[in-house]
Amino acid sequence: MSKLKNDPDIFGKAIKAFFENGDDEEITVHSPDFDDDVIPVPYLFRSYKEMPKLEQKALQLCRGKVLDVGCGAGSHALYLQEERNLEVKAIDTSSGAIEVCRKRGVTDAKIINFEDLSEEKFDTILLLMNGTGIVGKMRFLDNFFRQLKNLLTINGQVLIDSSDLIYLFEQDEDGGVWVDTSQGYYGELTYRLSYKGETSKDFPWLYLDFDSLYLAAAKNGFECEKVFEGDHYDYLAKLTLK
Repeated sequence: MSKLKNDPDIFGKAIKAFFENGDDEEITVHSPDFDDDVIPVPYLFRSYKEMPKLEQKALQLCRGKVLDVGCGAGSHALYLQEERNLEVKAIDTSSGAIEVCRKRGVTDAKIINFEDLSEEKFDTILLLMNGTGIVGKMRFLDNFFRQLKNLLTINGQVLIDSSDLIYLFEQDEDGGVWVDTSQGYYGELTYRLSYKGETSKDFPWLYLDFDSLYLAAAKNGFECEKVFEGDHYDYLAKLTLK
């Protein structure tokens, strides 16, 4: 799996600036394949009522001891901890984000890569805001599932979301889509982040269509169920061990 580039800590600096000073300057997202986009930092502090229905569904499905992967400012972890009374471990590669999580009241927040976590078992592993992104590239999917097995209890579940980017490609008159497969899987993207004059290194980010997730899950000994479908090619899946 890819490790999210953390040099400089773009998310951490933006999250801290908003939390400490109300500074809501946006994070800019750059990709060679698309126009620049922005991440509004206040959105990372959203309440349950402000979350998309997909995220609300995921939080309601959580049970037992939960691992919140890529927790950001801790909004999901705080809801599970305070409203659902669940034990939550929140992890992120951003030191600034974890600092804010702790200040906001997340009991167990740790700076660590998902693939480096060991010696703990969880009943729910939660990966939201395009949770497949941390896989980076299709060729790392087997490693990803191997780590899920290492961290799941026997009856545990993985709740993960993503989007099928097929809608970005032109359709022909019959509704078919032509994709240049020689360029690799169409959901493999490369991003950079910038904030207040600082820019991260490039990092890979994977958007995975449901059928591809289903096949990869089956290959690696998991059942895969689509438990929610959004309005724009996005979905939430539940993975369980066979």
